[in-house]
Amino acid sequence: MKNLGQMMKQAQQVQQQMQEMQARLAGLEVTGSSGGGLVTVMFNGKGEMRKVKIDPSLFNGDDVTVVEDLIVAASADAKGKIEARVQEEMSKITGGLNLPPGMGLPF
Repeated sequence: MKNLGQMMKQAQQVQQQMQEMQARLAGLEVTGSSGGGLVTVMFNGKGEMRKVKIDPSLFNGDDVTVVEDLIVAASADAKGKIEARVQEEMSKITGGLNLPPGMGLPF
C-alpha cells in the first residue's frame, strides 16, 4: 500500500507540472519565417496564428502564389518550433520517457 500512496503523490505532481507547463506554453510566442525573412508569422503556444508580416517588396510582381507559398512555409516553420518546444517541456516532466507521438500533449 505504501507504493500506491507514492504513485498517487507522483501522479499529482505530474498533473501539477502539466498544468504549469500549459500556462507557460499559453504565453509562448514563436515566430516562423520564410523567403529569407520576407514573410514572418507569429503563433502562440497553442498553435494559433496571431500575426502575419509580409515585406512590401513581394508585391512588385503579379505572382500572388509565391506570397501564398511563403506564408504556408513560414507557418510550418513556426508550428515546428512550437512542437519542438512542447516536446522539450514534456521531456522535462516525463523525465525523458519517450511517449508515442500525440500522447500526453497538452493541446
